[in-house]
Formats: sequence, structure tokens, C-alpha cells
Amino acid sequence: MESWSAPMPRALRGKGKPLALFDTSTGVVRPTAPGPHATMYVCGITPYDATHIGHANTYVAFDMINRVWRDAGHQVRYVQNVTDIDDPLLERAVATGENWREIADRETALFRDDMAGLNVLPPDHYIGAVESIPSVARKVMELQESGDVYAVDDDLYFRVRNDERFGSIAGLDENDMVAVFAERGGDPGRQGKEHPLDCLVWQNARPEEPAWDTPLGHGRPGWHIECAAIALDYLGPTIDIQGGGSDLAFPHHEMGASEVHRLTGEWPFARHYVHSGMVAWQGHKMSKSRGNLVFVSQLVREGTDPMAIRLALLAHHYRTDWVWTPHGLEGARERLQRWTAASQLPYGPPVDPLIDRVREVLADDLRTPSALDAVDSWVHTALTRGGQDPASPGEMATVVDTLLGIRLT
Repeated sequence: MESWSAPMPRALRGKGKPLALFDTSTGVVRPTAPGPHATMYVCGITPYDATHIGHANTYVAFDMINRVWRDAGHQVRYVQNVTDIDDPLLERAVATGENWREIADRETALFRDDMAGLNVLPPDHYIGAVESIPSVARKVMELQESGDVYAVDDDLYFRVRNDERFGSIAGLDENDMVAVFAERGGDPGRQGKEHPLDCLVWQNARPEEPAWDTPLGHGRPGWHIECAAIALDYLGPTIDIQGGGSDLAFPHHEMGASEVHRLTGEWPFARHYVHSGMVAWQGHKMSKSRGNLVFVSQLVREGTDPMAIRLALLAHHYRTDWVWTPHGLEGARERLQRWTAASQLPYGPPVDPLIDRVREVLADDLRTPSALDAVDSWVHTALTRGGQDPASPGEMATVVDTLLGIRLT
């Protein structure tokens, strides 16, 4: 599947600091420790309605990780999927009378445009669920051979209790896992399952639903095994970060980690499980099921600069839950105007202290609000007291582009 394009960050003087992040599986902020190549897998959209602010919050957060790693001297190998076949997409097709493939293609294209507009660095591999079906089928067959998969009617399920590590990612007790599983696409009450938490890895063809011919039969993949297969294919059995919104910690990342463990024998699959917070609007978490969505593309059509949207997101710490407001967006617009004005001055104050401060706070669990404060302080000095360095306004613009992804024009 085609990704999007965006300019790579320009190198700054010196070198960024090692990045520490909160790890969901351990519950603490601890250093990431990638080698020369840092590896990251971020779970992508199900394209039945494109990029709302909650999506943008997640992908901008992981773009920040990408930028901080690159500034610290790492080469980043980044993979993202697109769940371009799943029940919500088929339900949308039935509701609208459209072909599911046309919906998926249109909304994926819109997502790519939104990511490019938000200056999100593209993944090295952008992989759809449909194109990964042969790989998923092979991995399900491997799990069958090891006794980790069994049949319920003509569907295939993964035995979560075969993995002694199951439950160690999200840290939920079993009753909570069952409840959350039911809320987030699972089927704990299905008759014939050996355990309520066993998850679907292959669904036999249903009438009037798309299906593919594989050695497993005519059908399509389950959700969790899709990401496990793509990550293994492109990044290997152990990666530095698996990421997504906090609603993916369970069941999605929990199930995928156990599937990979049973396939490879390696643990942990991800050295860090990193999750962004949820964004609320109109009193509830922004979600497609509620319909309380603010879309990036709609804001842009109405005249909002995508860089103002990005600034509005960066004003909140990546793993906090927060509320989207028009007031917050207006504050981001004003901030963008001030930064742009300062970048066009003939002279400015020294930039090296700004670089040092932004690097320091970003390396400490991506403290983006503190990074914005540091730029605000430089901008205030530049606008009120000026400076003596003719190069510094342009260098400031490079700093905020490289480290924060904010283009000043």
C-alpha cells in the first residue's frame, strides 16, 4: 500500500538526548534503548471514516518519537498498518450502500493527505490487512501446528492460556479483561470457545462478505493476528516500540504479544508498549460509534492551517486524556502567528539554549507542552527585545520544524 510523502527533518547542531518513555507493561518511565536502528510499529486506522482529532493525536505523538530518535542519531524503521478489511468497514458499507473497497480506498487516501498536511513523517512500510492475508494464513497454520489454535465451527481461535505471559501488557485482572474484550470487538460469550478470552485468528467466509482463498480455507483474518504478522514480517521478533491509542493496550496489544510469543518463543515482543491518551469532545471520548468527531480535513477546508492543529495537539502531553475545544485551537492559531512573525525578524537571540531545552524536555517522556513553552519564551524575547544574530530567526524555524514538526512559512 502506498504511504505519503513528507520532507525528512534537517539535522541540527549537536545530538539529541536518549529518549525515555512511559511503558504500559511496567508502569514506569524508562529509557528506550534502541541500537543503530530503532524499530517502531504503530497500529493504523480502520478506514471507514478518516482522520479525526483522536487519530491525529496518536499519530503526531508517534511522529514525535520518530523525530526525537532521529535527532539522537538513530535510523528509524517504522511500520504502520491499515485494517482495510474488518467488521466496522463492512457495516459502514451496508449502511451507506457503497462498496467496502471504495470506502476503504477513499478514506485511506484522505488519511494520507491529512498526515502529510500535519507534517507526520511517513512509515517505511505502510501495509494493508488485505495484502497481508497470505502471511497471516501462514502464521495461523504455524500456530495450529504448535497446538495454539483450535476450531469453533469453521472459525479458528487462539488459545491465550497457552501463553504464560498473557495479561502482562495491560495489567488487567481476568474479570476486567473479559469486560473490556466484549466492549472492544471480542466475543467472550461465544459458544464452543475453550476460554472467554480466546481470540479469533481466522474467520470462515460469511454470506455476502468478502473472503480470500488460502490454505486455511475461504475467509479473512482476525484483527490481532494481522498486526502480529505484519510486525514480524517487517521488523522481526523483538521491536523497540509498539504503539497506538490507550484503547489498544487491551485486547489488541495483549493478544498480539501472546501470538508473537507463541510463534517465535521471544519475549518481550516490544521493549516498550507506548499509548497515547484519548481525546474527548461534547462530553465523551471522540469515537466513530458516538459520532462526536472533529475531522482534520474539515478543519482544513474551513481554513485552519494544519500546523495550528498540530500545535493544538502538542499543547497536551501525549499520554493524558484531554478535551478538544475551539478555544484551544484558537490559542494554537495565535501561537503559530507569533512563531511565524519571530521567524521572519532580521535578528534574534541565540538559538543554542533553545535547542538544548527542547531536546531536554522531549527526551523526558515527550514533554511537548514544556517544549512549546521554551519556544514561546524565545519568541517573546525576539519580538520584544530583538537580538544581534541575523541567522537565529531562520535557525529557530529549523528547530521547531525538525524537533516539533511545525513548519513556519
